[in-house]
Amino acid sequence: MSHYDLIIIGSGPAGRAAAIQAGKLKRRVLVIDRKDRLGGVSVHTGTIPSKTLRETVLNLSGWRERSFYGRSYRVKDDIEAQDLKVRLHKTLDYEVDLLEHQFNRNHVDTLHGLASFVGPNEIEVATEAGEVTRLSADRFLIATGTKTYRPDDVPFNKRTIVDSDEFLELARIPRSLIVVGAGVIGVEYATMFSTLDVRVTLIEPRETFLDFIDNTLIQDFTHQIRENGVDLRLGSAIQTIEDAGEHVEVTLENGRHVRAEMLLFAAGRMGATEKLNLKVTGLETDHRGRLEVDRKTYQTTVPHIYAAGDVIGRPSLASTSLQQGRIAACHALDTPTLPESPWFPYGIYSVPEISTCGMSEEEMCERGIPYEVGVARFRETSRGHIMGLEHGMLKMLFSLKTRRVLGVQIVGEGATELIHIAQAVLNLKGTVDYFVQNTFNYPTLAEAYKIAGLDAFNRMPIPEEFKVKRSDSSSA
Repeated sequence: MSHYDLIIIGSGPAGRAAAIQAGKLKRRVLVIDRKDRLGGVSVHTGTIPSKTLRETVLNLSGWRERSFYGRSYRVKDDIEAQDLKVRLHKTLDYEVDLLEHQFNRNHVDTLHGLASFVGPNEIEVATEAGEVTRLSADRFLIATGTKTYRPDDVPFNKRTIVDSDEFLELARIPRSLIVVGAGVIGVEYATMFSTLDVRVTLIEPRETFLDFIDNTLIQDFTHQIRENGVDLRLGSAIQTIEDAGEHVEVTLENGRHVRAEMLLFAAGRMGATEKLNLKVTGLETDHRGRLEVDRKTYQTTVPHIYAAGDVIGRPSLASTSLQQGRIAACHALDTPTLPESPWFPYGIYSVPEISTCGMSEEEMCERGIPYEVGVARFRETSRGHIMGLEHGMLKMLFSLKTRRVLGVQIVGEGATELIHIAQAVLNLKGTVDYFVQNTFNYPTLAEAYKIAGLDAFNRMPIPEEFKVKRSDSSSA
């Protein structure tokens, strides 16, 4: 039986980062993945494919240039499903090749097959060829990610009623699309396809959506996507979904009916843990198949078994999963490392993008923190005029007591890139004065930070040390 210092189940962002870290520590490490290609959900059906698809849609549709050349402007008149897949497959091939190279360079062993525990320190791996291999390790990391939630009352058929994994294999671009679930995945795909002039209806049973985002941003975002053609139905619980052959019929509990050529069901995901046979280790999952961990070390309740990535629940971001995997590997292999920074950015790759870091205005009100708000519109920047941006905003929140930046929210072009300025200032405990004192490249969208900073600064009391002291003088 082969023995390892660390066995990692799953090769997504958390598994990838942990394996490379363990390899650099010159430990014997094995990564097991049930698919025949490395990368996990992130590379094959999640983060990379959806973001690649978004970039392809924006390029082929000419979306970014329409404010100058009109709504009918397109780079390619007849955009087909195959046009979307060409760039997608090239990107995925590159990602897999890069990952294999990183594993080889760091002497990380890999094995393709379905892993399950047979004891606290032993697992079996069944390959598609029918072979079974038994392995042991001192430490384990579960980084299996999530799978799509597929309720029994939804008649999935891989053609007109699909989940978010199957959606990437669409044979044609539908003229109309129903998206069920206004979470991150549902919002991203709904807004992408409305950019292709597909008639999109986004259905969410709750009265609100993306509740972790500042409400001001959501109001601005809602206005933009409705203006772009998305029919947003909030508070619309679904009664039935019917496969009617050439179309899908959805009946809502309020009596309304929605018809479209295709339906994407994107209402939640489940932890991919059911086949791991965790009961022999003493581990239990919640109702969504997720594991509970110590958020500083990523140890489960069984000390030699760690878990990281989407399988442990929120924030369920590829970026945070990479950090979690590296920290888990260091702790598992008794190696000191820096702790995670307290503030990290959220990114939603919708059209338009949304990105936030720190607290929302609602959170500051709940905590009773006296604050001031600074706002900048992208159309107030010269770069915004050059790019033809009609929308987009940056909102910053500052403590009136300490003048510190406590939250930044951005909606609009480049939001997921711009947010890193906020992340740095937040983690370094910067104040509103930073944005007033410092010079930003001109013309750039980052100049919006200065505009928002001045907007708040001009309404905040000026500290005594900043006040100019003048001496009265008179001539005789």
